[in-house]
Amino acid sequence: MSRAFSAPFPPDRRGVAPGWRASQSSRARDNGAGRSGGAARAVTRTLSDDPLGGTIRRTVLPSGLRVLTEAIPAMRSVSFGVWVAVGSRDETRPQAGAAHFLEHLLFKGTHKRTALEISSQIEAVGGETNAFTTKEYTCYYARVLDEDLPLAIDVMCDLVADSLLEPADVETERGVILEEIAMHDDEPGDEVHDLFARAVYGDHPLGRLISGTEETVTPMTRRQIQTFYRSRYTAPQIVIAAAGNLDHAAVVRLVRQAVRGTPLDSDAAAPAAHRAATPAVRTKPATTLVEPKETEQAHVLLGCPGIDRTDDRRFALGVLNNVLGGGMSSRLFQEIREQRGLAYSVYSYASQYADSGLFAVYAGCAPGKVDEVLALTRAELARVAADGLTEAEVARGKGMSKGSFVLGLEDTGSRMSRLAKGELLYGDLMPVDELLRRVDEVSVADVNTLAAELLGRPMSLAVVGPFGEGDFSA
Repeated sequence: MSRAFSAPFPPDRRGVAPGWRASQSSRARDNGAGRSGGAARAVTRTLSDDPLGGTIRRTVLPSGLRVLTEAIPAMRSVSFGVWVAVGSRDETRPQAGAAHFLEHLLFKGTHKRTALEISSQIEAVGGETNAFTTKEYTCYYARVLDEDLPLAIDVMCDLVADSLLEPADVETERGVILEEIAMHDDEPGDEVHDLFARAVYGDHPLGRLISGTEETVTPMTRRQIQTFYRSRYTAPQIVIAAAGNLDHAAVVRLVRQAVRGTPLDSDAAAPAAHRAATPAVRTKPATTLVEPKETEQAHVLLGCPGIDRTDDRRFALGVLNNVLGGGMSSRLFQEIREQRGLAYSVYSYASQYADSGLFAVYAGCAPGKVDEVLALTRAELARVAADGLTEAEVARGKGMSKGSFVLGLEDTGSRMSRLAKGELLYGDLMPVDELLRRVDEVSVADVNTLAAELLGRPMSLAVVGPFGEGDFSA
């Protein structure tokens, strides 16, 4: 399973945070009888064709489970994912780490397969499987040759729908997760991001570790995890997505076969609504948190609360982020690394949730250079807040946003993720052309107005390195 600890932002953190909405040209049709003698039926929509991809279709099964596919005949592979609208923010304090614990356990065996069979059956055809937990959702996925898609569907749906959670496996994975937590503590470059989230969100679930802590994972019982599993992993909360050389009707049929007789083969229900954006999460006043460690390099994160993922200003934020710290040509990279050689790694990023967000600048540097790096960072943020970006910079930032998004769709995995996130996080899919148009429509005034508001906010600071709290009292 992939690590739950890496910095709390997706791989496209330097680009625009994309959003999706319903296509105007969708059409619905009836597609087969439901479980209860034909009273409930699956409904399929064909979404507007994307000129950069294939046909995208969406089926809602009677149980509320959703299946989305993008057919790309030129590919010889398929990426298949089961996405659950449950993450670490859905845990109570005593449950902290339950979503991530469960992610590990679902690969340990079902009524049909042992843990070895789950991995060996996919690997025997050259495929790969993995999973990851975030603060708002969990994903289980496989990538295989197109001819092996039926196997991938059966294996992945089986492990998500019908895991045993044997007591012995709970104890084995508890040890694995505790080692994962310890390993994370040895990676200050990752730890500083979690420290920053705690500085902004405090004890809110968005401020807690996805993994939980030793104090919460150690006493967690099989019954607690089983209860979390069966109450949260329900058909209306699940989106299945696939992209590659496939036939939508065949995928739907195979999914229905794979979940038949499992808890996901449930009575008729409507799909769960995507997570609401209100009320907004209350954040803490700006503060400084220091994790003293005798490291060779200091890791600093300076930032503030940002905007949520449905905010129309997210496109302007993507442009602003690109120019400030989104690449080698960015202001911060040029000033701090290229011109002064003060840090090897320096970048800015934006994380966005349903009801909140973060904007921050990271730098890794020698402990003796921290004060200078922070002073330069603060000065640059203040300069952009006061004076804004130039027209040429905004044009470059828009080009980076569009290019990174389109180039990121060059494989089936990213296309599968786009389908699932659009459905799970936004409620539908924004066509690629429309997203690019939204970026093109960002004006210099849009970016500079947002910069004045965002970068003028009080900043929190997180530091991991050979320091004490008093070292940053100023």
